[in-house]
Amino acid sequence: MSFVKEFKEFAMRGNVIDMAVGVVIGAAFGKIISSLVDDIIMPLVGVATGGINFTDYKFVIQQAVIDGTTQEVLKPEVTLNWGSWIQTIVDFFIVALCIFIAIKGINQLKRKEEKAPAPDPEPTREEVLLTEIRDLLKEKN
Repeated sequence: MSFVKEFKEFAMRGNVIDMAVGVVIGAAFGKIISSLVDDIIMPLVGVATGGINFTDYKFVIQQAVIDGTTQEVLKPEVTLNWGSWIQTIVDFFIVALCIFIAIKGINQLKRKEEKAPAPDPEPTREEVLLTEIRDLLKEKN
């Protein structure tokens, strides 16, 4: 089997294409959620916390070395940016909450669609024959 033919069979499988569609839609959905967090929720959180920005908090391990005459940074400071880490954790929980709410809403919509009554199934051959027998017996009486 040639490489091209084998690759074509692999790439055209239904589950590979479904997975590719899922990745593309997931990336787009991720952008929507990130925008929701960055542009809508975090400004509200900032107002609620009095404008605290965790990314400004850090622990300086080693101070920067600056040339006294030119004010040029000879050696940058070494820091543990714990505030940035805290901000990332807060962002994660907000994103996770938004995704949870979105998935919960989607699942509720699916449940409503599933609750639509199914049409009555066609009677089986046995039921049709029994109905005919019943009708014939009624005619005789």
